[in-house]
Amino acid sequence: MDKVLDYYEPVVGENAISQLRQLARDLQGARVVHVNSTRVGGGVAEILGWLVPLMEDLGLDTSWEIVEGAPEFYQITKSFLKALQGNKVPLTRRMLDTYEKTSEENAERLRPTLEDADFVFIHDPQPAALFDLCPNRKGIWVWRCHIDVSHPNRKYWTYLRSRVSQYHASIFSMPEFAQSLPHPQFLIAPSIDPLSQKNCELVDGEVSSTLMHLGIPSDLPILTQISRFDRFKDPVGVIEAFDLLGQSTPARLVLAGGGATDDPEGAAVLKEVRDAANGNGRIHILELPSDAHRTINALQRASTLVIQKSTKEGFGLTVTEALWKSKPVIGGNVGGIRQQVHNHHTGYLVNSPQGAALRVQELLRNPVRIRQIGERATKFVKENYLLNRHLREYLTLMLGVRRGLTNHLMTN
Repeated sequence: MDKVLDYYEPVVGENAISQLRQLARDLQGARVVHVNSTRVGGGVAEILGWLVPLMEDLGLDTSWEIVEGAPEFYQITKSFLKALQGNKVPLTRRMLDTYEKTSEENAERLRPTLEDADFVFIHDPQPAALFDLCPNRKGIWVWRCHIDVSHPNRKYWTYLRSRVSQYHASIFSMPEFAQSLPHPQFLIAPSIDPLSQKNCELVDGEVSSTLMHLGIPSDLPILTQISRFDRFKDPVGVIEAFDLLGQSTPARLVLAGGGATDDPEGAAVLKEVRDAANGNGRIHILELPSDAHRTINALQRASTLVIQKSTKEGFGLTVTEALWKSKPVIGGNVGGIRQQVHNHHTGYLVNSPQGAALRVQELLRNPVRIRQIGERATKFVKENYLLNRHLREYLTLMLGVRRGLTNHLMTN
């Protein structure tokens, strides 16, 4: 389905759509460019998949570019992501040379588009160096950080800060994620597209037929974690929690995910997960392609509970997706999961496999509570984490930064 705002009116209401169109009037024809490191895999790519066409529908000339590089470049940017989330990772001159050389190659390819844009949104560290490499830029550049940089590896942050501090503004998902920067900073939480293949209502029988196709019996409650195979998502810890349920709480566990094109470690983590499962017939490990959106939708709807036991998390769109489908979530007590999972209201926050196992047992023994939490979860997402709110905040930011920069130039 084409991304057209009018299709969303039955979900979010006429007033919400009207408000977006009013905000966009003063931005008609503006050239907007988003840049990240991949078109498939991960929450950033999913968000841009709907944000770009909806900006187009509002009359903004919007495009989406990606930075490209050899495998070594993606290994280095993976190290950046780890280090910026507080892990100890060595930073060598060779790593910086490779990062800078690849950035220069991308800048040469993208420079005409970026320098001519009225607004450029650079997503995360991978393309952050492009600002310096586009000296004839005319528009407003905003660095959008989707990860938690509250306690970064200082060497990495010092290097990255020297790049992003020159931007006109920055965006973080939560105040706790932010670092001090010498420009205006904004908070925009991520959101989901309720009409996407991953979140729309499914036709009758599609959930059961999907389970049958995947070889997952529906004889027991299904616990599901859907995320790429990444150590920060702690899939091995989920298996440990499942093992703790033992025979007293019979269930099935589904670990479904895939890789992102900018994540070189996925295959190694997948092997660790399979080793941890140790042939348990009630653990179903699914390596899904990047376009398996309806499959993911069906898995979430088939689940009794959804788990997202991350140890680091920028926001966690899979949590939002599950809540939208009226599923209580057992989530790691980290990052953006804390914004979404509220104990006894939309699910439970946990700090260990033992805690996860206890909450799963508690809920599986109380179906009425599962239904009550699920109803509250859907309402919570509708009020806070659908794309109309997200898009409204982007438009407001663009208008505010442009007006503020114009006033600054006039008074100086």
